[in-house]
Amino acid sequence: MIKPLELNRVEKILFSNAKIDPADLPLDEVTKCYEFLRDFSARKVIYGINTGFGPMAQWRVDDRYLTDLQYNIIRSHSTGAGNPLPDLYVKSAMIARLGTLLQARSGIHPDVVRLLAEFINRDIIPFIPEHGSVGASGDLVQLAHIALTLIGEGEVHFRGAWRPAGDVLRENGLEPMRIHIREGLSITNGTSVMTGIGIVNQFYAERLLDWATLASVMMNEIAASYDDFLAEGLNECRRHEGQQVIAWRMRRLAEGGSRMLKREHELYNGVDAGVKTFDSRHKVQAYYSLRCAPQILGPVYETLLGARRILEEELNSACDNPIVDPERKNVFHGGNFHGDYVSLEEDKVKIVMTRVAMTAERQLNYLFHDRINNILPPFLNLGTLGLNYGMQACQFTATSTTAECQTLAMPNYVHSIPNNNDNQDIVSMGTNSALLCRQVIENVFQVMSIHFIALAQAVDCLEIRDALAPTSRRVYDDVRAIIPRFVEDAPFYRQIAEVENYLKNNPLNLE
Repeated sequence: MIKPLELNRVEKILFSNAKIDPADLPLDEVTKCYEFLRDFSARKVIYGINTGFGPMAQWRVDDRYLTDLQYNIIRSHSTGAGNPLPDLYVKSAMIARLGTLLQARSGIHPDVVRLLAEFINRDIIPFIPEHGSVGASGDLVQLAHIALTLIGEGEVHFRGAWRPAGDVLRENGLEPMRIHIREGLSITNGTSVMTGIGIVNQFYAERLLDWATLASVMMNEIAASYDDFLAEGLNECRRHEGQQVIAWRMRRLAEGGSRMLKREHELYNGVDAGVKTFDSRHKVQAYYSLRCAPQILGPVYETLLGARRILEEELNSACDNPIVDPERKNVFHGGNFHGDYVSLEEDKVKIVMTRVAMTAERQLNYLFHDRINNILPPFLNLGTLGLNYGMQACQFTATSTTAECQTLAMPNYVHSIPNNNDNQDIVSMGTNSALLCRQVIENVFQVMSIHFIALAQAVDCLEIRDALAPTSRRVYDDVRAIIPRFVEDAPFYRQIAEVENYLKNNPLNLE
């Protein structure tokens, strides 16, 4: 039984510099599959071993050219364009490819697994351009760029510099990948790049959900909202797991604070019948962006939960073609490389992340709009109104960035374009979906960084730091260490970037 590769373990490899233990690699199973294919393939026609690729599969390749055939698919498909994919996403893609090869259904030599694990452990990062995949036959172009470096060609990012892959291999005492039977096709065929990008997206999206949950608590602390919108008795009446989880997390985060009001103390305890209007500073019911946080963020939680399951399943799937099955003593031809599962999930993730940005932007508007909140100066301006501007211009940035998210959130899953002589007549565009999702997530971090600066400024306007719940107070202090309370106008775009970096790299881990 092959031990599954869990996302929690991948997260440690990507963010905590954990290593892959060679002892955990099921090389016996990989070897068994390789040896079966070596013996089985004799005098048989098997796609990608002794035939051309794609529409050229109808051409038989002479035995003397079989090694060249595998090198040719690597070299001919290294045709990506655009900016290089950042190191973190490439490393994740290599882990995803390793996950496929460890299923022992690809018929590759175990040396390939060893070499790929060495690349991951030593942070040897292949050059992969962003553009090239249609997401059917998987990520042929981007994976070819990985394979190119494994055979000692192309470029890698190593210790901060782009260098020829062959030089880095020699420097590390590593032998380039040799072709035995179908190593070229096995490396290039599958969903590993879209899956790798999706995995990093998942980790960052989960962090953003946690930050959005805390921001919603702080908003209600600032507004001195009645806390019954979080009550178990309210939220258990709606049969959605996500809503109940978010409400529970918010209740935990709010513990120890004294800003939120108890409705039973303020409004259920003998209110004078002669009172016709209530203090505008304390709304009987808060605005939706504050009061409905469990209902808004609950679907986000459930969507991310589903995406995590799909990504983990894809990580532990054999997603190339054909599939080599030593147990059944057969080689099956099909379409496990098709990226629909990942494509659809990444569309869902970017939609819910856009919703997170929209919620943060509306909460920002509440903080900036004095005639709505009735407790804060316009744009959190602690200077002279008219002379100073507070955070007025920050709203432009947050609003425009949110609007870009709304455009990017349009589904990509339904944008198939036939190609490859119509052999690939319906494709997933999964890698494009994952890349668009990545951009949305980057945007949301930017909006959220402005939001937390605004939250800290609002706390200072009201002088309520000591009344905040412990986590709110700690994060307030962290943000203020980056950008202190400000009265005079000054550029702070660098501080916005620093807060963004803080949010990305200091997960709350709400569970």
